[in-house]
Amino acid sequence: MGIALMLFAMNLAADQAAAFDFFPRHASHSEVASQAAPAAEEVDLHSKAIVAFSPNGEATSVVVDAIGRARSQILVQAYSFTSKPILAALARAEERGVDVEVIVDRSNDKGRYTGATYMRNHGVPVWVDDSVRIAHNKVMIFDRKSVLTGSFNFSAAAQKSNAENVLLVENSPELAALYMNDWKWRQSLSRRLP
Repeated sequence: MGIALMLFAMNLAADQAAAFDFFPRHASHSEVASQAAPAAEEVDLHSKAIVAFSPNGEATSVVVDAIGRARSQILVQAYSFTSKPILAALARAEERGVDVEVIVDRSNDKGRYTGATYMRNHGVPVWVDDSVRIAHNKVMIFDRKSVLTGSFNFSAAAQKSNAENVLLVENSPELAALYMNDWKWRQSLSRRLP
């Protein structure tokens, strides 16, 4: 029997977005930025799931192992993006021919060397999602069929200091498609780093 997973999304009307000033940096994107997130959908999962926790658990290992198994594509959404093992695994994936694309929060574009800089230096296209106050997603989509998500930031602090969780749902193309739809929506509202 599958597990029903309900994905909830905010439905922001244009006047609500203005009232709460969610999109202060992209006035030219106001029409697009005020669009609602993808609708909530139920997905029956007939898949294997791997769960890990921190601090000092196996969360980073689960992420790095999943990156290492990817064959064609990895789409990333990251808030904190400073984990050396995760960044190195993504760079190795790009080097072996996996299409790696990354969307980061604006905090990763502060004029200093960041995980976004590291990715760009390894040929990975990076977008900054600064159309919202915080781009707080922690998601990786592998080969259009597996999804990694949870509270776990892709950072050393998440591994060593924080109470976090990571969930990898494997071989669920329907779930991956929903996350890819959201990834593409966030990318359309982001600016690509040069």
